[in-house]
Amino acid sequence: MSNIIVGTPVMADIGKRFREHGLPKKTVVLFDENTRRLFGDDILETLRQAEFSVVELVIPARETSKSFRTAFRLYGEMIDAGIDRSWNLLAVGGGVVGDLGGYIAASYYRGIPVVQFPTTLLAMTDSSIGGKVAINHPQGKNLIGFFHMPEMVLIDPSYLKTLPRREMYAGMAEVVKYGFIADRNFLDYVDSHFMDIVEVRDPYTAEAVRRSAAVKADVVAKDFLEKSGLRATLNFGHTFAHGFEKLAGYRHIRHGEAVTIGMVCALHLSRLFGKIGDEDLLRGIGVLSKFRFPRNLLKKRFLEQPSADILESMHSDKKKVDKTLRFVLLEQLGKAYLHDEPIADELVVESIEHAKETLKKKY
Repeated sequence: MSNIIVGTPVMADIGKRFREHGLPKKTVVLFDENTRRLFGDDILETLRQAEFSVVELVIPARETSKSFRTAFRLYGEMIDAGIDRSWNLLAVGGGVVGDLGGYIAASYYRGIPVVQFPTTLLAMTDSSIGGKVAINHPQGKNLIGFFHMPEMVLIDPSYLKTLPRREMYAGMAEVVKYGFIADRNFLDYVDSHFMDIVEVRDPYTAEAVRRSAAVKADVVAKDFLEKSGLRATLNFGHTFAHGFEKLAGYRHIRHGEAVTIGMVCALHLSRLFGKIGDEDLLRGIGVLSKFRFPRNLLKKRFLEQPSADILESMHSDKKKVDKTLRFVLLEQLGKAYLHDEPIADELVVESIEHAKETLKKKY
C-alpha cells in the first residue's frame, strides 16, 4: 500500500513524492476533456511550480477512446514532443483515462512508468489499482492489454464532489464488491453508511476508498498475474456485466451499473449452487437495492433483453478459458471463490431470470 496515497490535497509535495519513488520530474499528463476542464489548470500549475517538465494530452471523455486509433494518435503526439524513456505518464481521470494511459505507458518505447491519478470512485477503488491496463476491440472490452503496475496511485477523495450522482452509484458497485468477496465487516460498514459515501461526507467516503484500495492491493499482491484464481475473485458479477455492456454497445450503461446487475445475478447463481442460503441472498440483495439507476435503464438494458441474448453476449467475455465462462461465486458473504468447472447454460439463464424477478420487485 506504500504506493497508494490517499489524502487531500494529494498533490501537496508532488515533487517529493516523485523523488521518493525514483521518478524524474518529466511527465506526460493525460486528461479526458472533462478532467482537463475541471482539474487541468490547477494540476498543471502545481506541476510547473514544482519545476516539472510537462507535455499535455487530451482525449474525448468516452469509452470509445480506449482504442488503437486513439492510442496511435497519442503515440504520434508523444514522438513529436520528444518523449523518451526518461519520462513518465500521469493519467488523470476515470477508468477510460487510466486504462488507456496505462496501455500507452506499457507499450511506448517498450514501457515507461505510469502514475495513476483517479478522479472517479470506480477508478479510485478498482481500475487504477493493480496494473491491468487495456484497450477495447469491437469484439469485446479490454481484450488487448498488459500487466503494468503504477509507480504510484494518487487519490484525493475531494475530487469526487464534482461527480454526478450517477457516477457515484456506478463507483459504489466496486466498493460493495469488496465487501461481498473479502470482508463481511466492510460490507456491513458500506450498508450502514451507503448514502454518506455517495454524498461524499467525511470521513465515510475516504474510509470506504482506503478500505477498498487495501482489499484490491492485497489481492493483487498475492496473485498479480491471476494464476491462483484469487485475483479472479475481483470479477464478482463481471462475467454477467460484460455481457450487458456488449449488448449495449459499451455506451448506454455504465460499467458499475452493469456490475451491480451482474452481482444480483451472481448472488442468485451462488444460491442455485447451494453455496449461500436464503438469508445471505436476501442480505446481499438488500445492500444492492440501495443503488439507483437512470429511468428506464434497467428496463431497456436488462429486463427487456432476452436471457438467451445476454448469455450469448457473455460468451465473448475475455475471462473465458478453453471457451468456458468462468464465474466468481460466494461461499458466504465476505468470501468468494473462482468456480473453474463449466456451468450449464441453463443454470446461468435461470440465475438471470431470478435476477430479473428480484429487480422487478425492488425497482
